Amino acid sequence: MDNAVHSTRGPGAELSTIDAKWDDSQPIYRQLRDRVVAMMLEGVLKEGEALPSVRQVASQFRLNPLTVLKAYQQLVDEGLVEKRRGLGMFVSPGAGKALMTDERARFLESEWPRIHATIQRLGLSVDTLMKTTPAGADQPPMPTRTEPK
Repeated sequence: MDNAVHSTRGPGAELSTIDAKWDDSQPIYRQLRDRVVAMMLEGVLKEGEALPSVRQVASQFRLNPLTVLKAYQQLVDEGLVEKRRGLGMFVSPGAGKALMTDERARFLESEWPRIHATIQRLGLSVDTLMKTTPAGADQPPMPTRTEPK
């Protein structure tokens, strides 16, 4: 099975990739929401661009359409996606900037203190850290924040 969902709405619509592997750590709609957010942060989905339709995603990944709709509705509730009657769902203007601000704040508040403590404990210098390329650096991590603002 192909892991890509194609969006054909509107000029400039691009291939959008959503990983079809789901895990039991959280509900599927939240995982789908996080993957769409990651696509926005990475620039795969740009402001004003159409999201793949609920029907397309549900069919492609054999999900209940209500599950896909719930993920998309969460994005609407967060102001990241807007519904256009008769046309579908589109990335809201300013969504990328808002997401980046939110993800940076979340990182600095919840992840950085632990990372900083580890760096201090191990006596690592900034120079050493900057010269080291982490394993898996070619793939950015998925956003971890799933609750609405």
